Amino acid sequence: MENYKIHFVPLGGIVGVTKNLYVYELYKGDELQDILVVDCGIGFPQEKEFGVDFVIPDINYLKDKVNKIRGIILTHGHEDHIGALPYLYNDLGSPEIYASRLTSAFVLNKFKEYNIQPKVIRDNPRNKINIGIDYDKEYLLGEFRVKFIRVTHSIPDTMHVLIKTPVGIFYHGPDFKFDLTPPFGSPPDFYEIIKAGHEGVLCLLSDALGAEREGLTLSEAIVGQTFEDEMRKTKGKFIMTTFSSNISRIRQCVEAAIKFNRKVIFLGRSMKENTNVAKEIGYLPIPFNLIGKEEEVKRLPPNKVCLIVAGSQGQYDSALSKLAHKQNKNIAIRPGDKVIFSSDPIPGNENEVYTLIEDLTMQGADVIYSDIQDQLHASGHGNREDLKYLARFTNPKYFIPIGGTVRHQRQYQRLMVDLGFGKESVFTLMEGETVWFLKNAVRRGDDVETKNIYVDAYGVGDVGRVVLRDRQSLSTEGMVVAVLIVDKQGQLTVRPKLISRGFVFEKSDRGLFEEATIFIEKILKPKGDRLLDATAIKRMTESELEDFFYEKTGRKPLIVTDVIEI
Repeated sequence: MENYKIHFVPLGGIVGVTKNLYVYELYKGDELQDILVVDCGIGFPQEKEFGVDFVIPDINYLKDKVNKIRGIILTHGHEDHIGALPYLYNDLGSPEIYASRLTSAFVLNKFKEYNIQPKVIRDNPRNKINIGIDYDKEYLLGEFRVKFIRVTHSIPDTMHVLIKTPVGIFYHGPDFKFDLTPPFGSPPDFYEIIKAGHEGVLCLLSDALGAEREGLTLSEAIVGQTFEDEMRKTKGKFIMTTFSSNISRIRQCVEAAIKFNRKVIFLGRSMKENTNVAKEIGYLPIPFNLIGKEEEVKRLPPNKVCLIVAGSQGQYDSALSKLAHKQNKNIAIRPGDKVIFSSDPIPGNENEVYTLIEDLTMQGADVIYSDIQDQLHASGHGNREDLKYLARFTNPKYFIPIGGTVRHQRQYQRLMVDLGFGKESVFTLMEGETVWFLKNAVRRGDDVETKNIYVDAYGVGDVGRVVLRDRQSLSTEGMVVAVLIVDKQGQLTVRPKLISRGFVFEKSDRGLFEEATIFIEKILKPKGDRLLDATAIKRMTESELEDFFYEKTGRKPLIVTDVIEI
């Protein structure tokens, strides 16, 4: 037997809930043979990350190895598993993409605006509609043999991945629950899961987000009945918000709207795009006469309107946020309208979501969310019993909890110990921490350096720590612009001009700005033969003024210096 090794490298998702990207490297001796990439998702910025739209994984570790990447596997169509692909696909060497039908359709739609044609696997190459993998087939990707297993989540066509290697079998099992009565699609393929366990699983990589919750996760089917019950009681507009990729939830709301003869209007770019994709492949059937446009809402009776809206996580400038802040010219929230949040906040988004609920309530809407009413949302993540079933079915030698936070990892580890597995068999990792699997041994590897790659309206990776710091200063401390006109020797030719925005009101603080002006003149006054260039003047002015204003006011505004040479 050759000296094979598997190197597992989590470049995202391991503890951050989102931004999923996992790497499996197969070595023969010291020579890298093949690489599999599983998922390629975005993360969501925290409040401190001002002006950032989202975060994508750092793939610098893979930059000099892309010729070894044999494929990208996408487990399902949520943004935190596929959203980064358009930004990273070319840098990953443009390999073939293995995904289910709905996920493949989402990916193809995403790539349209980037003018890139991704290599998405089709189960029938001659049929453009039948995109996606064949569940009955085992794919050979280098020396990896890959099989896909149907599972249930909060989006149709979710799958787990069985990765067979010369070292052993890895069961990659992110976001799932064991839903025996899914509203659409097939239930979990327990036969294939148990079969994998009989073949012998070396390591189970399991969703851990529900490790703190008792029992089994509720079925998605309960939410459909809730939509019907709430819609029946609503005299005004019925507004439902959820993730735009949550086609199961959206379809249940559509079916309730059809039952009560309400026109369905989708709001938000991502919501419109994803529902169009789902309609095209037959996953979201809606009678043509019940599809509406937002311009029609003013003319329709409120009790004949169903709005399905993006922005359930309180995202700034989302369709729901615009409704809450009266920024939609066609639709206004009125008393009698009902807003249902059919998703729980992602950890870290709670403040934004609750602020949005407050704003909608202030306008007179009846806002329903999971804190005050059950069965509005069924988690897509398995509770303790779901996680225990997967562990028992697969009976692995080792475990790696993924997709949660540190506390979820620790709870998952306790759960496995309660099942009789050794604590040392559960590897709790941080992003960039790696594990080597050999035929008869396992050990921790060297850490891989990673960082957040920020994406904003202006580009990818252009937003660094300095930019974020400046944006934070602007939002909390304001700014002061210093305009300095100097001669070729770097000497001031006129008095400095100071302009304040969001710091202090210039007219009421003339004494402070006069004192600051004199201070600048003093620090820039020629000393001997010293000559200052524009860069030195700028650097000195910004540093000294920042300290000056902090000493005088206790605040540190962002200082911007414009040096004009004449």
